[in-house]
Amino acid sequence: MKIYTKYGDQGFTRLVGGARVKKNHARVAAYGTIDELCCQVGFARSFLNKEDPLNQELMHIQQVIFDCSSDLAVPDEIRPYRTEEKEINWLEAQIDGYSEETPEIEFFILPGGTQAASALHVARGMTRRAEREAVSLMENGETVNPVALKYLNRLSDYFFSLARVVNARAGETDIFYHKSKKVFSTKKKE
Repeated sequence: MKIYTKYGDQGFTRLVGGARVKKNHARVAAYGTIDELCCQVGFARSFLNKEDPLNQELMHIQQVIFDCSSDLAVPDEIRPYRTEEKEINWLEAQIDGYSEETPEIEFFILPGGTQAASALHVARGMTRRAEREAVSLMENGETVNPVALKYLNRLSDYFFSLARVVNARAGETDIFYHKSKKVFSTKKKE
């Protein structure tokens, strides 16, 4: 089986449904960035032991990232979207759990620490870029699965929280940005 089609040799590709677009089309940029993100998550996984539950968790994330990418490759919802609301709920539960496991912060932190945490911080940044690409796509009048957009927004918070957990478990402390004013605060419930 040949994996190359030569179709893109002239700078074009096809979307789900067959529409022909340039490779720099906003939709291609959006799902292409998500493809990069999926690769980065695989790279982050390579720093974790295969038996580590976080490795399996990140493999699950990769599956959902593929769903997001697939959804962004679909113009005008010509087939049902794949990214599901339950995945956002799952992310929120993970973020809440990881927040309990790490020290409270009030200031911006510098990305870094262990190799796995550093790779997760890169994934966080890539997720933000993917989210910006999806918003640009919407601003160009293109359809976007709102659940996929919401998932990407929550996913960057997940990677931030997970990077902090990976560092904390390895005994690495957060390094605060020296010129940061208080940006995170815990609102007291009355």
